[in-house]
Amino acid sequence: MIFYLTALIQGLCLSAMGLGIFITMKIFRIPDITTDGSYTLGAAVTAVLLTQGWPLLPVVGVTVVAGALAGVMTGLVHTRLKIDALLAGILVMTGLYSVNLSILGRSNIPLIDIETIFSALAVFERQVYNELWAGLAFLGVLSGLLAYMLRTDFGIAMRATGNSESMTRAMGINNNRMKIIGLAIANALTALSGFLVAQYQNFTDINMGIGIVLVGLGSVLIGDALINWLGIRHIWLQLLFVLAGCILFQMVLAVALSLGVNPNLLKLITAVFVLAIVGAPRLLRRKKL
Repeated sequence: MIFYLTALIQGLCLSAMGLGIFITMKIFRIPDITTDGSYTLGAAVTAVLLTQGWPLLPVVGVTVVAGALAGVMTGLVHTRLKIDALLAGILVMTGLYSVNLSILGRSNIPLIDIETIFSALAVFERQVYNELWAGLAFLGVLSGLLAYMLRTDFGIAMRATGNSESMTRAMGINNNRMKIIGLAIANALTALSGFLVAQYQNFTDINMGIGIVLVGLGSVLIGDALINWLGIRHIWLQLLFVLAGCILFQMVLAVALSLGVNPNLLKLITAVFVLAIVGAPRLLRRKKL
């Protein structure tokens, strides 16, 4: 039971990244690889500031700004230099590896005996329940704010930009600016996932973000499959199913480990699982034709 509860908490911690990838992939149709770097960036900033004795609230603010700056950089490379969004993300992600290493000063930083968001919001005797409660509370506030933002005039303009750039351009909306802001918001959310995971696992490692975009992508694809299957149109319900996809993805990995699968094969299982999610619907459509 505790094993699956741990997977649930891990899914909650990674859900902010899922929301970020939802913005770039489903709203703007941009495959943003910056995620690998901004996730580690959020964890690195969190580890350094917490070990220096910073309060949690300023740490959250600095983490959000750091992640947003990474997204802005990708947006500027894509829109100003007219470089493909995928390549722009790869370039910024590659550069962020050195930035993250410079921030950390070494390959990893432990966070033992340091007050975290989970201990600050503790209300239960057992730590695992405090982690679950804190993750739910943090994610509830975050997803509520994002759902509200996407329902405002600005959020609708952002969604319209992803649907039809020619239409929004005719309406006087600056598409490039919208893309930059969207990438900034997405990577700020991803950095918040690094903020949570670093405190949950009590350490930050320079390599913790390698391949994390695949986890986020798989989570969003699960949520998107549920959204299409149920015909969901309300944006707040779509965000809810994306969160559910993040949790289900971690549960699948937990089941694989509980069945005795070698942990060294976990990345392979992740890749095959995402491939199955992407490929299965297309194979089914071909059979119908």
